[in-house]
Amino acid sequence: MTQTQEPTRTSITHVPLSTSPLPPLDTTIGPWPGDCREVAGHRVHVRHTPGDTSEKAVYVHGLGGSATNWTDLAAQLSNHAEGHALDLPGFGRSEPIHGYDFRMTTHAEVVIEYVESLGGGPVHLLGNSMGGAITLMAAAKRPDLVKTLTLVSPAVPDLRLSLRRVSDRRLPLAFLPVVGAKVRAQLATLTAEERTRQMLRLCFADPSLVPPNRIAQSEEEYAERSAQAWAGNALNASTIDLIRTWLVPRSKSMWLLPPRITAPTLVVWGTEDRLVSARKAPRVARLLPRGRLLVLPRTGHVAQMERPVSVARAVLGMWESVDRGEW
Repeated sequence: MTQTQEPTRTSITHVPLSTSPLPPLDTTIGPWPGDCREVAGHRVHVRHTPGDTSEKAVYVHGLGGSATNWTDLAAQLSNHAEGHALDLPGFGRSEPIHGYDFRMTTHAEVVIEYVESLGGGPVHLLGNSMGGAITLMAAAKRPDLVKTLTLVSPAVPDLRLSLRRVSDRRLPLAFLPVVGAKVRAQLATLTAEERTRQMLRLCFADPSLVPPNRIAQSEEEYAERSAQAWAGNALNASTIDLIRTWLVPRSKSMWLLPPRITAPTLVVWGTEDRLVSARKAPRVARLLPRGRLLVLPRTGHVAQMERPVSVARAVLGMWESVDRGEW
């Protein structure tokens, strides 16, 4: 799902934008091909983008997402890095092993294990939303594995109470005792088309600009997910643990992680992000020792899908600056 139009203006805080040629944005392409890799006892499904094998980019999706969330950004960066987009256990086509707990720290361990399996030095690590929180954890724990870090609307603590932050107004009730089971049963009856429309409204600033073929691809993915016995539990358990990480004591807060990140880091946020407020963006960037911030107007929660060209120019600008020793 990607808009065909790019904004004419961006709000930039010390972010160099690359002027290197990028591939034409082609929203008619389908998801990149994938296969399953043995990682930490899992068969993790990974979609691969061919590119410069001397550089590797590893992409981590958000809550309810999958590797296909990176289709267009991976294509934009394909001249500069070989792409690896993971389906986290329980998402996309990665079936979780028995007993998997879906904790953020456990997801981070899977990412770490996958990066280790690639060999050949540190990688460019990119994460969106929940994937941003997970890559933040991975980069803090294993700085030796990360050459650069890109965080697109990372799911840092944001405890605002608003129904605008959920795809369906019944969702908060799904986690309550007594009524929760009934609500979850109702939500399970939603069609793939209904789920897609809900997520478009939630995650994009202007869903009307999403190409029809991207909508169709999303509907196909939701239909596939509805047939997976483990998908619902993976989503619910990951949601609960993400919120739990927001509610821990200050001594264990996620806000303690950014100062520990040694890699050059680009933070990207959309001004129209309904899920994680853009007001969090300056704090995240300030806490990162080598962090810089790009704020995109008229953009929602998934900037890499909604503004792939703008995000690619910023990511590549960081890579080039790092290579020149200027970041």
